Amino acid sequence: MSLRVTFVAAARGAPPLAERFEDAQPLDQVGWAEVERAARDLLPLAAAELRYCSPTPRSRATGDGLGYAPLVQLALRDCDMGRWRGLSLGEAMAREPEAVDSWLADPRATPHGGESLVDFITRVGGWLDTRPVEDGCRVVAVAEPSVIRAALVYALKAPPSTYWNIDVRPLSTTCVTGRAGRWNLRFDGASAQPSRV
Repeated sequence: MSLRVTFVAAARGAPPLAERFEDAQPLDQVGWAEVERAARDLLPLAAAELRYCSPTPRSRATGDGLGYAPLVQLALRDCDMGRWRGLSLGEAMAREPEAVDSWLADPRATPHGGESLVDFITRVGGWLDTRPVEDGCRVVAVAEPSVIRAALVYALKAPPSTYWNIDVRPLSTTCVTGRAGRWNLRFDGASAQPSRV
């Protein structure tokens, strides 16, 4: 039995340099325009038997804007960044440079008082492994890029440090197929790509 899970990265709610940990920003005007441009190419994913999203405002809005009417999944929330929540990486570095260095170097570190990278990857992977499996069942999940990176690290059984080497673009799609404990990355061809960097 095999399951197909397609992750759709949420549209941006802020310019890349303004992104913050556990950002609760809604989609901005540019983000909505990106969703409108991508909708035609991504609408077929609405035919998935199961449709989910991260609890962030921009993930929910992206899913609704694409016509998925997704069910919010708390397990697909961003990494708990503790006292760094709402800060940019630069702000956290300015306040606690040694703590940020520790967090970037050690996937088990929690200098911010939140969740470690390993725990985050495990949580997202646990969600992936507990999806109902019916042969050929299709799932679509709109999520923050960080959540998709965690899912890919888990699915590929890659070292946690691989997380930092995966670039997930807004409104890109990534597909994994398989079942609990046995996942494969699948490339199906071109998907809608927003013009904004």
